[in-house]
Amino acid sequence: MSILGTRVVRTEDPKLLDTGGVYIDDLREPLLAGAAHVTYVRSPIAHARITGIDVDEARRAPGVVAVFTGADVDLAPLPPGNGIGDGPPAAMTRPFLATDVVRHVGEPVAVVITDDRHRGEDAAELVVVDYEPLPAVVDLDDALRGDTLLFPEAGTNLTGTAGEPFDEHLFDDCEVVVTRTIVNQRVAPAPLEVRGAACGWGGEGRLTMWLSTQNVQSCRDTVQQALGLADGQVRIITPDVGGGFGAKIGVDPDAVLLGWLSRRVERPLRWVETRSENMVAMTHGRGQRQTVTIGGRRDGTVLAYRLEVLQDVGAYPCDAAFLPKLTMLMTSGAYAFPKVESAARAVLTTTTPISAYRGAGRPEATAAVERAMDLFAAEAGVDPAEVRRRNYIRPEAFPFTTPSGATYDTGEYAKALDTVLDAAGYRGLREEQARRRADGSPVQLGLGLSSYVEITAPNNAAGEYGRVEVRPDGSVDVLTGSSPHGQGLATSFAMLVADLLGVPLERITVRHGDTDLVPTGNGTMGSRSLQLGGAAVHQAGTEVVEQARRLAADLLEAAEADLELDTGRGVWQVRGTAGPMLSWAEVAQRAAPDGGLAADVLFAEESPTFPFGTHLAVVEVDTETGKVRLVRHITVDDAGRVLNPVTFEGQRHGGIAQGAAQALLERMAYDADGNPVTANLMDYAFITAGELPSFELLEMETPTGLNPLGVKGIGEAGTIGATPAVQNAVVDALAGLGVRHIDMPATPERVWAAIVDAKGERS
Repeated sequence: MSILGTRVVRTEDPKLLDTGGVYIDDLREPLLAGAAHVTYVRSPIAHARITGIDVDEARRAPGVVAVFTGADVDLAPLPPGNGIGDGPPAAMTRPFLATDVVRHVGEPVAVVITDDRHRGEDAAELVVVDYEPLPAVVDLDDALRGDTLLFPEAGTNLTGTAGEPFDEHLFDDCEVVVTRTIVNQRVAPAPLEVRGAACGWGGEGRLTMWLSTQNVQSCRDTVQQALGLADGQVRIITPDVGGGFGAKIGVDPDAVLLGWLSRRVERPLRWVETRSENMVAMTHGRGQRQTVTIGGRRDGTVLAYRLEVLQDVGAYPCDAAFLPKLTMLMTSGAYAFPKVESAARAVLTTTTPISAYRGAGRPEATAAVERAMDLFAAEAGVDPAEVRRRNYIRPEAFPFTTPSGATYDTGEYAKALDTVLDAAGYRGLREEQARRRADGSPVQLGLGLSSYVEITAPNNAAGEYGRVEVRPDGSVDVLTGSSPHGQGLATSFAMLVADLLGVPLERITVRHGDTDLVPTGNGTMGSRSLQLGGAAVHQAGTEVVEQARRLAADLLEAAEADLELDTGRGVWQVRGTAGPMLSWAEVAQRAAPDGGLAADVLFAEESPTFPFGTHLAVVEVDTETGKVRLVRHITVDDAGRVLNPVTFEGQRHGGIAQGAAQALLERMAYDADGNPVTANLMDYAFITAGELPSFELLEMETPTGLNPLGVKGIGEAGTIGATPAVQNAVVDALAGLGVRHIDMPATPERVWAAIVDAKGERS
């Protein structure tokens, strides 16, 4: 019996639950002996000209090793990243330490190095920075007008545009047309472990850096390039990582600068930010204002759909300048709309930069189209479930290329919807909703649907590295370029090898996150790990089996075709005989003189995969207080073949919770002067188990043919499906009162205000 598809408890967890993980703050490496601590001095002002920095008193403070400002740093500023259209202007560079202008609260302007962390906090307060305030630019319309430019030399706040002009006749044939501007608000990733790094220079002039990251190989390349080092001069190691959610894909300038600082003071250094720093200095997520226009017939058939995206980039063009491209790619979601248009603009504001965050552009597309479907259903007078069913891409149409150019591999969208509706008792829920509306109950019931399709492994062509090696003692080493930060990849990859070789899980070691050990790789993001990293490990294991077959045939003096591997016992033998058997150790010992029993693979898919699903959220809304309670959440999340239901369900649980949190609670807010007003965990709301029901997770598997495992990504699916389902449920609960839309997060204050406004409109 194959281990694949069975419930295997994660092998990573005993250490995490017993001795605990080893994070940046826990490192006690020899190279870090005597490490000094780095503290950044950060701007308290959103936009200002720096007219002077006085560090003399800080340099004289107890325990201070050195103090640096931007004038001391001889590194070239970081160039802007990729974007939409022609991309960001070249002038939009990012300094390691601000020199002339600060562009957001939290931007570093100086750095203090001390013998211990607490003295660093004291000394940082002694750095005196003179600021000449400039107008803040927080509102997106203000940013577009360009009265105040973050980079005057660029002549614009735009970092890119794409998609226009539109067809002015797109909706001419429609009986029903609805337009609505909606907000997909800025959120903070806020991983349990904040950002951190430690580094030291070896005797050969080589930099070793420990970094909390999702991708050691790209971080190595960035550090080498930024510091002007040759290939091989930088080694990046990632210890345990306490969450990333996309915000740790790359290496932040704050960490890159550590290498330069360490060389200057000739000491190893350690930097771990505070939670307050994390909230304003780590990149944020989402941050789109979307205008949807949807039109069709009164029977619920959609004929045309348009999406206009205005992306808040923040102060510097990070990945947010590119993310609208993914939003535009996934514009039409799970639907076969005959006519589709999308366009996007990305614009700078004097706020923390925005980058990838769980789903990275795809949740924004789903939120837009699923909100649009409910708006259209309400206007046409057709049940939201029926509107979706009438417009789905049919199973026989796959592979299906959308108007925006995405080619979906497989899908059973109507089946997913019906599975969820049947399990939820949808008709009964609608009847209960009607009763409460008729009775005028103060607690109204709302049902919210969301059908999604997402792209996973969008950087499929880059592929992923995997290596499988059988050691002379019969144990197995697995190397992967994937870099887990909570997903349980060690268990999953070990299961793949155990299934192929018949070696027990406890004899398999999965290694990752060290550029000396695994110099090639592309890390963990975009739900790519199993379908690329896992497929690479699977292929490497398959090649090892074939190598072993040849060696075993030689040792047993038999034909290769007559040999079989008994995976139940992990031994080679001649098929149909009770004769001699060879263990993996014996075969590996035979291979040792010839370089060992191992295979290296770089696996790439010919195109990405497209998981899909349907979520149904059931909420109760207290119309007297605005309080929302999520009482049920029923989902199908189809990511192809399921390797381990334990890790699969874990990813769904985390994603649904995160998506519901955005719909109900989370919002990174700024005042008109660019000051963050949710910059700590007292003000920034997180969801807890107390606000969540037990999720009802339904099973459905539609394998893909794009990789040998038949798997798609699951890491972001829950986040993508849950957010619009919960938002739609809140609006649906109040539809009987005349409420047509509520922007996220649906806090009690916003819900109550929407009820009051609707009553005012009716009166």
